[in-house]
Amino acid sequence: MAREPNAVDFWRGLALITIFINHIPGNFFQDFTYSQYGISDAAELFVFLAGWSIGIAVRGRKGVLEPASRTLLRLLSRMVEVYRAQLVITAIALAMLAGAALYTDNPLLLEWHNAGPVFTDPVQTMVGWVTLLHQLGFFNILPLYVVLLGLAPIFVLLARVSRGLALGASLALYGVALTFELNVPSWPGEGHWFFNPFSWQLLLVLGFMAHEWRREASGFLVWRRRLKPVGIAIVLLGAYLAWFHIRPDPLLVPEPRLFFTFDKSNLPPARLIHFIGVMLAFQGVFGWIDTHAAWLSRQFAALGRNSLAVFSVGSIASLAAQLLRFWTGGGFAVDVFVVGSGIGLLAFTAWFVEWRSRSPPSSGTA
Repeated sequence: MAREPNAVDFWRGLALITIFINHIPGNFFQDFTYSQYGISDAAELFVFLAGWSIGIAVRGRKGVLEPASRTLLRLLSRMVEVYRAQLVITAIALAMLAGAALYTDNPLLLEWHNAGPVFTDPVQTMVGWVTLLHQLGFFNILPLYVVLLGLAPIFVLLARVSRGLALGASLALYGVALTFELNVPSWPGEGHWFFNPFSWQLLLVLGFMAHEWRREASGFLVWRRRLKPVGIAIVLLGAYLAWFHIRPDPLLVPEPRLFFTFDKSNLPPARLIHFIGVMLAFQGVFGWIDTHAAWLSRQFAALGRNSLAVFSVGSIASLAAQLLRFWTGGGFAVDVFVVGSGIGLLAFTAWFVEWRSRSPPSSGTA
């Protein structure tokens, strides 16, 4: 039976819808997502909540820590599940681009989103695809999640010895990544991963730590409420910077330069601080919505409960929307159709996954 709506599932559902809309560049509704009114976006929310969810999972319903071996297997199992989803949705995306190129007789579509090497150099790129070193544009969040789940056992198990030690190790890795521009290389093409896992791991660890502090530290909720005005001030400052397109020039900032940019790839301190401000400013919103618009909280929470399936379908749907907008020339009516039908498909996916889990297995034979 599906769990009742809660804040984690609700916000994760909002993040999934926002990511879907933002992965259709240029559509009308993109201007109304919160990523347009600040310097952080749904990706930060998604990763933070992943860390929080790890905290819930490793303690179980009674709040008792499960054995370390079980935690390790749990995280590795989830990593394999996410890795498998990444391979599948990438294969479908490549087939969609190839099919669209054939249908429209437009070979330029084969170059979309870094897909070109798959068709021009398939031997090397196939290795890069399977090892996650070659990624398509807009299909690079799950590879980040795979690496974060691979790193998570280190910090989760360190936290059993000392939370300060775990957080210190995470901060040290974050600092090294930004100072020395440490990232995972792309291959066979040049460059690096769009999402740097060595810096983004800090947000996952902060999500995990926040869950632990909230569960055990009575002062956590008190300080969260006291800091709400600070969060609101940060959100307003972020909105001002976004509205007037104010951001530091990466060529003019001091060294180490990654500490002073708004670059999404490396999660610099400005984005991290802004995201924390957003969390502080909007605390309690779920409770208000759940009270006054329970149907909305139920729908968003259903998406969040089934995040991997919903995200995977959303990735494919966003690419289909991009191709349809390209073929038709776009426009408001097309945007209403692609965004509306896409969100409907996400809702259906969440319902279908839960329907399958409730349905008894067939007693027939194959």
